[in-house]
Amino acid sequence: MMRAGGVLKLAGLIAACLLVLFFAFELLDINMDFNIGEVFARSAPQETAPTRAPRYKCGLSRSCPEGHLSFKMASGAASVVGPKICLEDNIVMSGVKNNVGRGINIALINGKTGEVIKTDSFDMWAGDVNELINFLKTVEDGTLVMMATFDDPASKLNEEARKMIADLGSSSISTLGFRDNWIFVGGKGIKTKSPFEQHIKNNAETNKYEGWPEVLEMEGCIPQRQA
Repeated sequence: MMRAGGVLKLAGLIAACLLVLFFAFELLDINMDFNIGEVFARSAPQETAPTRAPRYKCGLSRSCPEGHLSFKMASGAASVVGPKICLEDNIVMSGVKNNVGRGINIALINGKTGEVIKTDSFDMWAGDVNELINFLKTVEDGTLVMMATFDDPASKLNEEARKMIADLGSSSISTLGFRDNWIFVGGKGIKTKSPFEQHIKNNAETNKYEGWPEVLEMEGCIPQRQA
């Protein structure tokens, strides 16, 4: 039979072991909590300031105020790449849409709603200028007229066609020549010259492409018609 003193020693040893185990688990629990906290802290998404610049309609460099239509357009590149017209983030005319051609490319836009009414292109090298004249005669008051050239825009132009385009607000149509590049936004019933126009002459000494000048690009905000 075990003596009473031995029993007490054994009980004390067991108690000491249990106490050591208790503190060991307590320390382990603290370390686990600390380490898990560190993992979550490292994996949590960091709040950073946005670095991507905001995107505006048609890729404009700035947004247009309320009551204006956003547009961006480019003339053709030599006789290879056709012109492109974007309005309110909608590609109206482009080579990808397969609705552009050599000569003068035209998009008619409802000046109040921004809705596309009609698009067409007119070959001013081998085509008939009367087709362009008849098309322009159908344009109603309040209609926005967007024009972009491709290849040669002027060989078949006559005075009647030039005057009709001048009446839409163009300042450069009277001097538009063989293989010039030209982009323009005007309107039927406009009372002043349009601020939306660019023209570059075909010049062998300054042409970017052999036989053709560089591409023209233009963007802006067109006031919507209110009545």
